[in-house]
Amino acid sequence: MTSLVATPPQTVSDWATEWLAFSTYTLKPTTVASYMSLLRTQILPTFGGSGLIEIEGLMVRRWVAEMSRAGLSASRIQQAHRLLGQLFRSAIECGFADHNPCAGVKLPRIRGNETLFLSSREVARLVDAVPSRYRTLIHVLAYGGLRWGEAAALRRRRIDPDSARITVAEALADVNGILHFGETKTNRIRKVAIPAFLAEDLRAHLESIQEEQEALVFTSPRGTPLRVSNFRRRVWWPSLERAGLSREVRIHDLRHTCATMLISRGVHPKAIQHHLGHANIDITMNRYGHLLPDQLNDLAAQLDAAHDQASD
Repeated sequence: MTSLVATPPQTVSDWATEWLAFSTYTLKPTTVASYMSLLRTQILPTFGGSGLIEIEGLMVRRWVAEMSRAGLSASRIQQAHRLLGQLFRSAIECGFADHNPCAGVKLPRIRGNETLFLSSREVARLVDAVPSRYRTLIHVLAYGGLRWGEAAALRRRRIDPDSARITVAEALADVNGILHFGETKTNRIRKVAIPAFLAEDLRAHLESIQEEQEALVFTSPRGTPLRVSNFRRRVWWPSLERAGLSREVRIHDLRHTCATMLISRGVHPKAIQHHLGHANIDITMNRYGHLLPDQLNDLAAQLDAAHDQASD
């Protein structure tokens, strides 16, 4: 039987191995793979051979500066710093360190990328350009607002054309070439309302696939689960070119397209949050709040009306 007696780790590398064993078993495979990559490429080459109590704030500041000079993205630097901070917070809780050297370290800012989205006419052009077996998939991404992994994991039994609903309960992730079916990004199940045309689109599509309730709705031509890298290379980019659309448009931008269409038609942000499966309304507003100028004008008009009523 394995001993449960805590043995003080000799180095940061020793502690990272211990920490991974007890803290990541509940995480998604993609998250664990990301942690392993950060440890292997950024954290352990610098700190792995040092003892936990030897790491000071100045060393972390120099490390951050060196990553920045090496051209590492601000996002990647923040991720590496966050993970190192997690290691030390846990070490403190377990009694192996007395301070967190990551505290107070200034990090490079992440520059916001412009959100790309398509018009409904551009979506229609794209649908016409993709192979017929994927046209319904494009509609699900653009009008259902599903994440790629959610659409790729969609099963027959979770489609209800009669009530025009899709139940999103699972996601597919490709981690180092291995496919994993698991929970959604927010670990929640949601029902997505879809337009009537898409319900009929899905009804017709279901007639063309296996009848087993666990059958995947969208697959490769060989009937295997869709891999995003293959789809992007073999279907997405060629279809963008045929549709006369920029190659910079990403598959994920169909999700932004869905949000933009809903906002432009005055749908309440809380409903958009549910439709897209955001964990909270702050994510929805931070990502798409700048697209609400018309609603802000309506808000001001309503306040004017309230003032005028009080003056009557």
